[in-house]
Amino acid sequence: MSRLDQYLKGVRKAAIAGHMHPDGDCIGSTMGMYLYLRDNYPGIEADVYLEQPKPEFSYISGIDRVKTELSADVSYDILILTDISSPERIGVAGPLAEQMENIICFDHHVTNDSSYKWLFNEPQASSACEVIWKFMDEEKITKDCAEALYTGIAHDTGIFQYSNTSPETMRIAAKLMEKGIDHSKIINDSYYQKSYVENQVMGRALLESILMLNGKIIVSYVSRKTMQFYGIGPKDLDGIVAQLRNTKGVEVAIFLYETDTVTYKVSLRSKDFIDVSIVAAMFGGGGHKKAAGCTMHGTHLDVINNLVGELSRQF
Repeated sequence: MSRLDQYLKGVRKAAIAGHMHPDGDCIGSTMGMYLYLRDNYPGIEADVYLEQPKPEFSYISGIDRVKTELSADVSYDILILTDISSPERIGVAGPLAEQMENIICFDHHVTNDSSYKWLFNEPQASSACEVIWKFMDEEKITKDCAEALYTGIAHDTGIFQYSNTSPETMRIAAKLMEKGIDHSKIINDSYYQKSYVENQVMGRALLESILMLNGKIIVSYVSRKTMQFYGIGPKDLDGIVAQLRNTKGVEVAIFLYETDTVTYKVSLRSKDFIDVSIVAAMFGGGGHKKAAGCTMHGTHLDVINNLVGELSRQF
């Protein structure tokens, strides 16, 4: 019996949801949970609620069944949340979380302060996918489910290069590979492969980046005007902050893009000793020690100066 069984007793309808602007771990963990229920609990009808995933994740079985809108009259016995650090981050299924009591959340964010009925938060884990894997019966994980879980682990570890990659992470990834997944294709299709326009925008963001604090911080931003010019959305900006962090001599990378008038979505990444989650939390966000984010208001120069000012205290 898996650890998950005890929370599914009597459940006939389950909703599964992740955070706004779903990344690889969010998509992998929600779909991994959905596929595990689909393949092992025929008596449970499950729905996944996410903003529309990028086409790069189309190889994940069942992803075409993701619901991007919540019906007014729908009801469920349980809400399963994955990779969500706070209620404010819940995407499409936000209203469900406000109405329901039977909520179980699987997470790995240092800044998680949620008060759900069941919260399983492991900040030392590489990803939400790693956390939910521990609640599953390994023998009952199908190839389809393994593909989804491997996707999340690979994405949140930067293809196993970030410091959140532990020996346990590698052991779990190996067990998922043993299910027969094409791990190389998963990584190439969902992580490295980018459209021509995405590469253009990344090139522009890198070209217009600036170094601050004696080269210890690198900053770049994309305006709404630029996004409109290229005909892109937030999903097309994935990977820019990670590439900025790769700059030699840099400890922290800051990337922001304009979401509304004087409103910016901020992504923070660090290499070694700076805890960016502390700074993100100061501005209403959160995340991990080396990867965090928040939403800030003001001109882009105001936002950058405020962030650099707070980050400088840790140097």
